Amino acid sequence: MQLDLTGKRALITAGAGGLGRRTAELFSNAGAKVFICDIDQDQLESARDKIPNLDGMVTDVSDRDALKTMFETGLDYLGGLDILVNNAGTAGPTGPVEGVDINDWMACIEINLTCTFLMTQMAVPHLREAGGGAIVNLSSAAGKFGFPMRSPYSAAKWGIVGFTRTVAMELGPDKIRCNCVQPGPVEGDRIDRVIKAKAAAANISENQMRSEMTSIASLKEFVTADDIASMILFLCSSAGKHITGQSISVDGGLEGLV
Repeated sequence: MQLDLTGKRALITAGAGGLGRRTAELFSNAGAKVFICDIDQDQLESARDKIPNLDGMVTDVSDRDALKTMFETGLDYLGGLDILVNNAGTAGPTGPVEGVDINDWMACIEINLTCTFLMTQMAVPHLREAGGGAIVNLSSAAGKFGFPMRSPYSAAKWGIVGFTRTVAMELGPDKIRCNCVQPGPVEGDRIDRVIKAKAAAANISENQMRSEMTSIASLKEFVTADDIASMILFLCSSAGKHITGQSISVDGGLEGLV
């Protein structure tokens, strides 16, 4: 199947590393013009150098003024908008609910959920002007299972599911599709940090925590950034033109979370 995005204009948050970068690469390879933001300047410069038809800017997505400036800059570069991928996220604190500091809670909600809302709100008029388009939000397996010791993150990712479904219903008449992807643990630096924090909280080794996390997946392994990025590409292409309002798991058959 040829997934073609020729002529499409895409904005991806947190697009310079990991899953976001792989999505940007696949979009560029499929013919899209891409604008990304990221908090990591070195990774951003690397993405600019190595990915054709891509530009971006350093942005702290928890800074609402900076987010607005980034969106306006991206729109100028792209000349319009057909695709929005709300990829920015943070793991948030690890610990029992009664020990979660309110500032840590608010920071997690801001980056994972409020940023998605604000980006979508800014994007909708331009997607409508383009005659339709696609929004993909990043939820998580934590948005379909309870997630002990990670209550802020789980709450935010469950919020993404409800937000996605509602936006799809609202914008369907405008030919704007909205879906979310629910990855399981994705191989890479981010999950390594999560494993380290969870292992410390549970007073077990990191290897033991990794084994526990993979044991409850049917395939007994973590997914990769390429797995997730390929699903995002599919949803944003014409192959996914009748898919909207869905929460799609790419998680190796997770049966729960630890």
